[in-house]
Amino acid sequence: GNVDDAGNKISPRVVKRKKARKYRREKSARWAGSTQVQWAGGEVLKKIEDKKAVVGVIGLGYVGLPLATVFHENGLSLVGFDIDEEKVRKLDAGESYMRHIDNRVVQELRDSERFRATSKFTELADVDVYVMCLPTPLGAHEEPDMSYVFHATEQIAAQLRGDQLVVLESTTYPGATDTDICDIIRSTSALKVGSDVFVAYSPERENPAGIGDEAVLTEAIPKLVGGVEKHSGTLVHALYRAGGFNTVVEVGSARIAECSKLLENIFRVVNIALVNELKLVFERLDVDIWEVLDAADTKPFGFKRFNPGPGIGGHCIPVDPFYLTWKAKEVGQHCNFIEISGRVNAAMPGHVVNKVQSALNDDCKSVKGSRILILGLAYKKNVDDMREAPALKIWELLLDLHAEVHYHDPCIPIVPRTRKHQRLENFTSLPLTEENLTSHDAVVLVTDHDGVDYGILDCFSGPVIDTRNKLARDSKVRVIPA
Repeated sequence: GNVDDAGNKISPRVVKRKKARKYRREKSARWAGSTQVQWAGGEVLKKIEDKKAVVGVIGLGYVGLPLATVFHENGLSLVGFDIDEEKVRKLDAGESYMRHIDNRVVQELRDSERFRATSKFTELADVDVYVMCLPTPLGAHEEPDMSYVFHATEQIAAQLRGDQLVVLESTTYPGATDTDICDIIRSTSALKVGSDVFVAYSPERENPAGIGDEAVLTEAIPKLVGGVEKHSGTLVHALYRAGGFNTVVEVGSARIAECSKLLENIFRVVNIALVNELKLVFERLDVDIWEVLDAADTKPFGFKRFNPGPGIGGHCIPVDPFYLTWKAKEVGQHCNFIEISGRVNAAMPGHVVNKVQSALNDDCKSVKGSRILILGLAYKKNVDDMREAPALKIWELLLDLHAEVHYHDPCIPIVPRTRKHQRLENFTSLPLTEENLTSHDAVVLVTDHDGVDYGILDCFSGPVIDTRNKLARDSKVRVIPA
């Protein structure tokens, strides 16, 4: 423990204060006699602009690894941290674990003197900037689970030395950065936010599209940044400019940046729910929702198209809106649109399963004992990302009805471990062959990856439940729209 010269124990609070005072004395000494203008954050700003700052990226998943590659390509030095030792092993071996990041990119990281990966948090002790790219899922009752972020913040605060920037990229509720994150730093380090250490929020906007029209380079997506005070805002703006982002937009506060991220995804959730509900209504009216959408899409103004589907998935839209609904209740408000939209979207996997049941009934079969093939597990086409994928929910609903379920997905050869769907772990993708198809009673097209030979379905005589309007209604296939 900590003891003084006489051998007496010193409380942690006193130790923190002593460290903070020592940092400020050393900072004053460095500035003594300098002709430069002193301002809070000036030292770390110069490091960032000169590309001498070392950046610690915490979390090397779908957000952290692409960010690290962009920073590295633009001359910054990095330490990448992840608790998953397998990710660290693959990075050290020059192997990519993401379909949309080439092995060559990872090999450049491995061979560089400006990057190293680690699963030991203590190796981040000397960094100048911390960027947290961590999961922020929902709990069992749709409450925010900020445990990953808060735990990382505690570890950061315990090793802060001053003149450093802490950035959160993970989705969160309004005020998390300027209250919760800052409170942890203040209580753990005794450093002053805004003069000794700087805190900001910059929402990730990663689009892991893989290939196709939606593929967008990380650095080409405008980067929103907001500090908890003006010096933090200046530093976070400088960081992403130095890191190679084409457009960096500094907003007035961290809260504005937090709310912008929420709005972007709530906009999508509400509009997807609208077309999903209209799909159900139009179906009862014997009207094809896809033809309606094509017709409405001819209007050159005042309309933005959203397509219905089997549910929503990914790391953003199934989760982010409920961070706001939870926070709104703290101030006596209710987000009715968001809550209704959540219920509509959550019901879509059940609607798909009902379509399967009805189609099998037409063949005088029950779901129980039937063999059903799911085409596509990923939450959207051409990616290997299964987070919150509706296909997983459809699969489990079918298992609950005692069906025998298999899947084919060229992007996901084996089902990895997930937080919610443990019983699906280690299932492997079935090759899409005529023999395999004809051994099933029904096919459910959930994710319409490019590059799949959908023409092979012509050999299948059973029902094909199409949730993506992929198959022509006048084809040989017995298509059931869902």
